[in-house]
Amino acid sequence: MGNEYGLIDPDSTATPGDEWEEIDVSDTEADRIARERDREFSQFRERITDADQFKVEQSVFDDATFAALYKLVQDGHVDAFGGPISTGKEANVYLALGPDETEVAVKVYRINASNFRQMRDYLEGDPRFEGLGGKKKDVVLAWTKKEFANLRRAKNAGVRVPEPIATERNVLVMEYIGDEDGRAKRLGELHVENPETAYEVLREYMRRLYAAGLVHGDLSEYNVVFDDGQLVVLDLGQSVTVHHPNSRGFLERDCRNVAAFFRRQGLEITDDELLTFVTEPEPDPSRE
Repeated sequence: MGNEYGLIDPDSTATPGDEWEEIDVSDTEADRIARERDREFSQFRERITDADQFKVEQSVFDDATFAALYKLVQDGHVDAFGGPISTGKEANVYLALGPDETEVAVKVYRINASNFRQMRDYLEGDPRFEGLGGKKKDVVLAWTKKEFANLRRAKNAGVRVPEPIATERNVLVMEYIGDEDGRAKRLGELHVENPETAYEVLREYMRRLYAAGLVHGDLSEYNVVFDDGQLVVLDLGQSVTVHHPNSRGFLERDCRNVAAFFRRQGLEITDDELLTFVTEPEPDPSRE
């Protein structure tokens, strides 16, 4: 099943590790660099600020964000920055070159994100973020590290997601999903030639996420893309553990969104059928 869409064999992936440890949001090396403002960092900041693709961000990126980009360059994760792939209220995503001229995506979360309160709703109740303070900066930094951890856990569970590469403060570097013609197309932008196979792959990915202790939380045809014969799930920043008090509601919403999309493609499926497939016959980890 799923050969057309490149379903990943979970037996070929690593066993998910225990990632429920507390995620630290204390000052990073980027914060220290931003405070010290040495000559090399100042020159880097000036170059990035003057670059056409970043000019719009002068009033948005603070010094510590520029320092995070600088640190990722120093550590060898990014060699050169390109133009924006997408822009949003929470974050901008840029194309960049990584080691050996491989293309990577650099996601920069805005410290002054307009939906800061909604971010906190997803973090509260997650055991990885117990004791998180109320500062906007801490919430955004935690969100960035949360997406990195969620991507790693999803990949280990056999779900095709962008490979997480590195994170520094409010910046996440990950695999670029696309080609020379641009980013991969979302399911909602495509004519799905074989919706039954696509549905089987996506529902299996949902079940694998759930078995690994995660609920996507915002799954729809707009954050699943088709790339090189595979379905790829994006945007796991808001994903929660099954122990989150609202995880069941988020899962039910995911099932409604996915089932509704494939009903529009002509499949006769119900929300409840998908929910049952995702949560059974494996034991329900949220009830342990």
